[in-house]
Amino acid sequence: MTASLIFSLSTFMFISAITPGPNNMLLTSSGANFGLCRSLILLLGIVLGMQTVLLLSAFGIAALLLVYPAIHTGLKVLGSLYLLWLAWKTVTAQYKRLEATQSLGIPIKGHQGWLLQFLNPKAWMMGLGAISSYSLAGDLYIHSILVISVVMLLCNTVTGMIWLILGAMIGRLLKSRTAWFTFNIVMGLLTAACVPLIWIS
Repeated sequence: MTASLIFSLSTFMFISAITPGPNNMLLTSSGANFGLCRSLILLLGIVLGMQTVLLLSAFGIAALLLVYPAIHTGLKVLGSLYLLWLAWKTVTAQYKRLEATQSLGIPIKGHQGWLLQFLNPKAWMMGLGAISSYSLAGDLYIHSILVISVVMLLCNTVTGMIWLILGAMIGRLLKSRTAWFTFNIVMGLLTAACVPLIWIS
């Protein structure tokens, strides 16, 4: 891959990853509710899920979504329900102060972040968009997939950390019960607001 193509790919990946969506809403909420360290497993799950979707896209599984629209519709329904469940879980989170000596409950698990990517149209659009636009034909195909995978890994990790840190900073400002509940309600509503975007794509 040429340097200009890698730069273009990196720009596409970074912009796609940094913009608000289900992953970033969950990372922000988790960072605020559980702190940076306890949210890293969620970030890992999301990053690995994105890599899985990319590789499935690269090796033809995603073509099934184009050949059989019913599968795509089914994924949208499941994705919508899963996002609404996560939104509800965020809204109903119990009030906890971010104290180092305090148990903060159970954050969203890594495998849940991984599973979300299979139901996340933004993840499939990133995977399919990257493969269709930046993969090279012939003998260079596998090499180009490796480069795309590394770029996606770096972009998702960096942007995910940005949203996690932002959430952790917000969490330290949530000193009152009212502020805590207000934040969780807003984050839950923003997560739920991602559902209509699934059906527009």
